[in-house]
Amino acid sequence: MRRLSTTTTSEKAPGAVSTRRSATLVAAGVLCSRIVGLVRQRVIAHYFGLTTDAADAWAAGFKIPNLLQNLFGEGALSASFIPVYASLLPHDRREADRVAGAVASLLALIVSAIVLVGVVTAPWLVTLIAPGFEGARRELTLSTVRILFPGAGLLVMSAWCLGVLNSHRRFFLSYAAPVVWNVTMIAALVWFGPSATLPRLLEILAWASVGGSALQFAVQVPTVWRLSPQLAFGVRQLSGEVRTVARNFVPAFFSRGVVQVSASIDNVLSSLLPTGAVAALSNAQTLYTLPISLFGMSISAAQLPELARAAGDGGGHEGLRQRLDGGLRHIAFLVVPSAMAFLALGDVIAAALFQTGRFGRADAVYVWGILAGSGVGLLASTLGRLYASTYYALRDPRTPFRYASVRVVLTTVLGYLCAIPLPGLLGLDPAWGAAGLTASAGVAGWVEMWLLRRQLNARIGRTGLPVMLVARLWLAALAAAGIGWVIKLQLPPSWPPVLIGGAVLLPFGVAYLAGTLAAGIPEARALLKRVL
Repeated sequence: MRRLSTTTTSEKAPGAVSTRRSATLVAAGVLCSRIVGLVRQRVIAHYFGLTTDAADAWAAGFKIPNLLQNLFGEGALSASFIPVYASLLPHDRREADRVAGAVASLLALIVSAIVLVGVVTAPWLVTLIAPGFEGARRELTLSTVRILFPGAGLLVMSAWCLGVLNSHRRFFLSYAAPVVWNVTMIAALVWFGPSATLPRLLEILAWASVGGSALQFAVQVPTVWRLSPQLAFGVRQLSGEVRTVARNFVPAFFSRGVVQVSASIDNVLSSLLPTGAVAALSNAQTLYTLPISLFGMSISAAQLPELARAAGDGGGHEGLRQRLDGGLRHIAFLVVPSAMAFLALGDVIAAALFQTGRFGRADAVYVWGILAGSGVGLLASTLGRLYASTYYALRDPRTPFRYASVRVVLTTVLGYLCAIPLPGLLGLDPAWGAAGLTASAGVAGWVEMWLLRRQLNARIGRTGLPVMLVARLWLAALAAAGIGWVIKLQLPPSWPPVLIGGAVLLPFGVAYLAGTLAAGIPEARALLKRVL
């Protein structure tokens, strides 16, 4: 943190308007896909419940190929490919298209091999990711993983499309494309759900995911081809730029995917807890990764091509610092109320989104406990994405990898201690160990973010959030949460959860905006101006 200056970096950063527009497009695309994703999760909760073998099998089985998608696709590929490709576009479009084609060819070969190995070694992967599963839960998870792996390969190729589109500043399509993937799964559940048994419905859902993955890739290809008409596929002659992408891919693979790695560790540990913990953690992850994706991803994705261009132009690091500080301010303004809502109003959020069918009130409270734990490190995890993007723009993926490794170790050690022995020592039900997983991961996230910031400050100069700004944001969020609590206590419990959610969360958001406006936060004024 640093002291508040009289002129905010967001106001004086070069190209701020263009970056804000790009971030808005990313956020709009992410919002569309995430809203449909929440609908998908609600429909799954309706038909699968929380404490069934099928619910746990889907939550665990989905993590394995999803990890492949996030690590090879949107995470590592964006970090290693976009800085190189975006820096080539202004100078040599033909070479840029050749690099894109070569990267696509290499990626297709590698992912095809991994998918084949994944299908064959699925029994060992299930043992690794869910060591506590036995009997029907294990068999259902195994069959689900084998079906999902080919779809994960298609999603990785979809992430290559995202890299091309983002470099051309076409942000909305790439982030809205998952809508068709989610809609395909929702349609399958609605069509077959009323009549199919749970094991059969689980298989149908897995195949629908594969079909949706193919559609997600297909809707992006025409625009990619139009923007890059000279794409040349093949790996016979790899240029120096392609080798740079490949060289940076390995450290980016680990550093960019730390959220997914941490989530996988949580998944392993939650499989050792009572039935329902894996599904509850999955539902909570759907919620607490929303602000990370919606705000952190939108700003980081919009900044990465611009940071790469700025880093390539030379002339010192002033532009990098201004862009970074402006992005940090916007992230904090949006993420602080999200963290407060998870801490104070998580039961309202979980009930509004998931309480239907087999998913009851007690399940919503359980998910709230896990959400509250995630609120501990939500801000750090989101800020860390932007710090890591700055390193990638400087073509330095190794520093984020080093600190991501520290986070993974901390997540594993602290997660085990907080999830397994700690509930017993406190006299709590072992199931509440799932909340210890998210809280300990948050602590690890703060350590990683601090390390990233310290090293970057030594390299490009002082960056960070003003202390008074952070204090005012948390005070405004706390006051808004108090208003939300008062409203919640006055509402009749017989009201539908969705109606209660709207009656509580809408005033919470309005109160936060009013509080930040009263505190003179520039981002609040900018948001109000855009809304009006």
